Amino acid sequence: MMAPPEILISAGEASGDMYAARLARALQALTGAHLFGMGGPKMREAGVEIVADASEIAVVGITEALHRLPAVWRAWRKLEQEAVHRKPALAITVDSPGFNFGLARRLKKHGIRIVYFISPQIWAWRPRRMRWIQRRFERVLVIFPFEEEIYRKAGVAVNFVGHPLVDSVHPQTTREQFAGRFGLNAQRPIVALLPGSRPSEIRRSMPIIAEACARLQKNFPVQFVLLVAPGLEANIFDCFKRTDLHVTSVVDAVYDALAAADCAIVSSGTATVEAALLGTPMVVVYRLSGLTAMIARPLVRTPLFAMVNLISGRQVVPELIQDRFTAEALEREIRRLLDSPEARAQQRQDLAAVRLKLGPGGAIERAAEVIAGML
Repeated sequence: MMAPPEILISAGEASGDMYAARLARALQALTGAHLFGMGGPKMREAGVEIVADASEIAVVGITEALHRLPAVWRAWRKLEQEAVHRKPALAITVDSPGFNFGLARRLKKHGIRIVYFISPQIWAWRPRRMRWIQRRFERVLVIFPFEEEIYRKAGVAVNFVGHPLVDSVHPQTTREQFAGRFGLNAQRPIVALLPGSRPSEIRRSMPIIAEACARLQKNFPVQFVLLVAPGLEANIFDCFKRTDLHVTSVVDAVYDALAAADCAIVSSGTATVEAALLGTPMVVVYRLSGLTAMIARPLVRTPLFAMVNLISGRQVVPELIQDRFTAEALEREIRRLLDSPEARAQQRQDLAAVRLKLGPGGAIERAAEVIAGML
């Protein structure tokens, strides 16, 4: 009787951990494989043997990553050693290009086949590295429809499998039920705040968001709901509390909150796709450190930043990025949405078109089938 195949899987950050966990379960069901690698709590729950913890290397930005380099090197070395020892039939890298590119370089030296699930957006900031991907990855599985043509033109073996969130982003309560649970008034405007999942981005975005919200709340009967990402320290937002601002914190009802909200302030990333799937009008914000922004600016090859705008091919939600991300600008954009039912309706219509482009449900199962076929 043949032993089940060994598969190395590497994911970082909360979203990558979630997607990789679902993929691991699908692969175990299809192939009986034993999976090991780097990840977080969801991958561990899914039965993946965690040999390197993703929380030790989770950072955003170029300069912010410097102090984590020793941990990154340790994780690379540990995963490489385990791969040499176990000789996996395949390695799967999930998102996190900052870590997984370095890992792929090490694994390729040992002749290990690698597939990239949720490919990096290098077409936006380093298009010349497409050739690098072609050399190191046997196949790339993309979750956004426009990416397939980009990779194919670069000579990369690619499959569009659809977005995994299509299956999982659904509210469990009505607006009235959500408001009742958290002591809100369903008849008054609700604005959801999603400042990010990493402490570094929260420290940069929250002072600006808090100032804009305080201005709005001073002259407008608006209620703010702060959606706290899983895994964050409970007191991380304490330093942003203000006497002139009342905010209700929510930890375990993100989709319910987004579905109930009249609009949302969303840090650019996966949360913008979640809001789009729920049809929540939004303003997308983001700010890197000054040095990281200076280094990154010449590399960016797209005029659009927010994923929902990239999927649409045009700006359907406002983007306040870097120097344009100010309290004054954010207050103005949110007030425009709250004051105009027509503006909110137009965004919902545009976001419905984005949802259609993300493909039907079953993305994880399609990805697992492609990978199983490679074993």
